[in-house]
Amino acid sequence: MESLSHLLKSMPNSEWRRKAEDKIRAVMDDALVHKFRQKYPFVDDYTVKINMNKLYQYVTEFKNCSNCPGLDRCPNDMTGHYTMLTADFVNEKAFIHEEKVACKKFNAKQLQDAISSRIRTFHVDPRMISRSYSFGEILETDLDRAKAVMQINDYVSLTMEDGLQPRGLYLSGSFGTGKTFLMGYMLHQLAKVGMTGAIVYMPDFAEDLKGMFQEPNKLKETIDLLKDTDLLVFDDIGAENLNPWLRDHVIGAIVNHRMNRKPTFFTSNYALHDLEKHFSFTNKDGDEEYKGQRIMDRIRPFVDVVEVTGTNKRGK
Repeated sequence: MESLSHLLKSMPNSEWRRKAEDKIRAVMDDALVHKFRQKYPFVDDYTVKINMNKLYQYVTEFKNCSNCPGLDRCPNDMTGHYTMLTADFVNEKAFIHEEKVACKKFNAKQLQDAISSRIRTFHVDPRMISRSYSFGEILETDLDRAKAVMQINDYVSLTMEDGLQPRGLYLSGSFGTGKTFLMGYMLHQLAKVGMTGAIVYMPDFAEDLKGMFQEPNKLKETIDLLKDTDLLVFDDIGAENLNPWLRDHVIGAIVNHRMNRKPTFFTSNYALHDLEKHFSFTNKDGDEEYKGQRIMDRIRPFVDVVEVTGTNKRGK
């Protein structure tokens, strides 16, 4: 890029040139440039002049960042980056080097995009997973469920330290106490350390699966994803319209594949023994107690129960 000083020399005397010279003086008088020259005292006036464009960019982008309008409206040449200058002295000659550095907002978005890419949601609002909360913020939202929050936080800490656990969690409690919210918190925290996850809202997902009969490849791809993801949450299990195929060939196949391999998590308004009753009856085949027991044998030994108490937060 041609330096501003060289560009000015080629210009006729004009109002435009006067304004450009004013800009150069403003750059030279800027506190940021003074600090730069104090840090690198070997940078002489000649070196400054032939690198005026770099200094102008340095000062301009610093001011832009000081009054940041947000990442989506970043005015800098490279979105989410600002210019940093360094200098060195080689063979009795000063050189000024520029580098584009990512800002905090850009780095935060990159991290969030990476987290979001690791978690698949099926009929669950992705914003529930994308929000980053601290343990303290989660705890303070409802102290009545403090015990459940501490259990989940202990589970997150253990998994971060030791890797995937053989057992998952079964969150039971009444409507609106934040069971899905707590599972979103867990998925977000563990996605930060590179784990993949999926959360499936069972009532709507069960209806979706019916439409996949005409797309066997998509059906297989979806079930394989749920089998293999690091962390799987069946959200509001027990509220789905159950049929033998869903119970035996989808839910049963997934939990059978995952047991002793990867943890599975559940949220439900049912206690575990009531969930067994739910799995034991379908509208098509009626009571099939042994089938309910069989699927529960693939769930009950591989979860720790977390009772989620508190107030109903829906609609607030």
